[in-house]
Amino acid sequence: MNVTDVPAAKACGRAPGALPLLGHTLALLRDPLRFLSSLPEHGDLVRIRLGLVHAIVVCDPELTRQMLLDGRTFEKGGPLVDKASEVFGNGLGTCPHGEHRRQRRLTQPAFHQARLPGYAQTMADQCQAVTGAWRDGQIIDALPEMTALTIRVIAATMFGTALPPAAHSQILDDFAAVMDGIYAHMILPLPFARLPTPGNRRYQRARARLRHSIGQITDAYRADGADHGDLLSMLVATRDTSMDAGATGQSFSDAEITDQILTFLFGGTETSAALLTSALYLLARHPGIQRQLQDEVDTVLAGATPAYADVPRLELTGRVLTETLRIYPPAWIITRTTTTDTRLGAHVIPAGTVMAYSPYLIHHRPDVHAGPDDFDPGRWTSPPARDAFIPFGAGARKCIGDAFAMTEATLVLASIARHWQVDFLPGKNARPKPRTTLSPRRLRLRVTARGTQPQHGPAESAHLSLGVTQ
Repeated sequence: MNVTDVPAAKACGRAPGALPLLGHTLALLRDPLRFLSSLPEHGDLVRIRLGLVHAIVVCDPELTRQMLLDGRTFEKGGPLVDKASEVFGNGLGTCPHGEHRRQRRLTQPAFHQARLPGYAQTMADQCQAVTGAWRDGQIIDALPEMTALTIRVIAATMFGTALPPAAHSQILDDFAAVMDGIYAHMILPLPFARLPTPGNRRYQRARARLRHSIGQITDAYRADGADHGDLLSMLVATRDTSMDAGATGQSFSDAEITDQILTFLFGGTETSAALLTSALYLLARHPGIQRQLQDEVDTVLAGATPAYADVPRLELTGRVLTETLRIYPPAWIITRTTTTDTRLGAHVIPAGTVMAYSPYLIHHRPDVHAGPDDFDPGRWTSPPARDAFIPFGAGARKCIGDAFAMTEATLVLASIARHWQVDFLPGKNARPKPRTTLSPRRLRLRVTARGTQPQHGPAESAHLSLGVTQ
């Protein structure tokens, strides 16, 4: 049945405040979280405008889930994904529906659960390398520290020891430059994004150089044919030999490998660093919960360094990270595009419509999570409704590295809590802000070695995870 023939179709709401030419672009640049949080009062589906591009934001949790589970109808696309494709190409996170299944099969072995213990050792080693250099009483800028740590983890996972230091440094510098400029390129209308400003030129140069560098490394891997025991070796060697009817027996092309490496660089660096930085922000603002976390790691960890086997027993650590993902999901807004006329709830959606959904919006609806602005890890002692928590997406396009990311974050946060007290510096406005990811841009914390801290008594630590505001 043609969806336009379905009776009682409901019109989408409209967000107020659109400006000529710019639409709601300024609102998304100035205070995007406030803008998104205001949309549900205008309906389950609300129209907004980015420049001359119209989009519909899905504000209802169940309708969001329906959209995510139907990747064929609601295809990866829209201005945010299109701009991301400039950097990540046609990788797993941005490729169209018709290519996704094959790419997922070829990359899945790298994220198999059996590989996590080996990755965990790398995570612990790199955590020690970064946090072990901290000094008692030092003031750190948390986001650069966590970014340095997650870059070291993903670089060791992807390239092992095969990458020369100069090439390693150049790739990471170019990646940082691209990440600095990508959010503005995603939000700004195309004519503004193409202006030859110094920032735009720097972004374009770094983007081109980054792809060229990874292409050269891939060529070298193919030429020597050696297994370096890293992710790039696996991507070069893997073939689509599954029993699935769509299996081709083919391997990744060089361009596809570059796309996957860039996708994993972003997923393994930017989003993981955002999660860890936001967790440190919340713990520093809530010292009682930080003390509970320290009590847990002191009890669970047999040694100074956490291991993969400790992860299931670090229950409060996991709940702290889950609550952080609820309050500050790194991937805070994502776009899709409809491939055919369809219906979502009571709404008829024409083919070619840009759709958007926001984990932040869903996670902060008071009818979904009581006290949505409260930091309350205790709320996760019971599992949430299936559509109430979507930091990694859902359906076939759910993040392939979710277990990798949570293992890394658990080990890093436990290691920091084992050795360091983090204290918020009064007067600093470090509340997480959205750009490419949602995280504090400048979070200055004082780190104090726990051996120099006075021990707290049982009365202080018996107070378990009461909901307290951010």
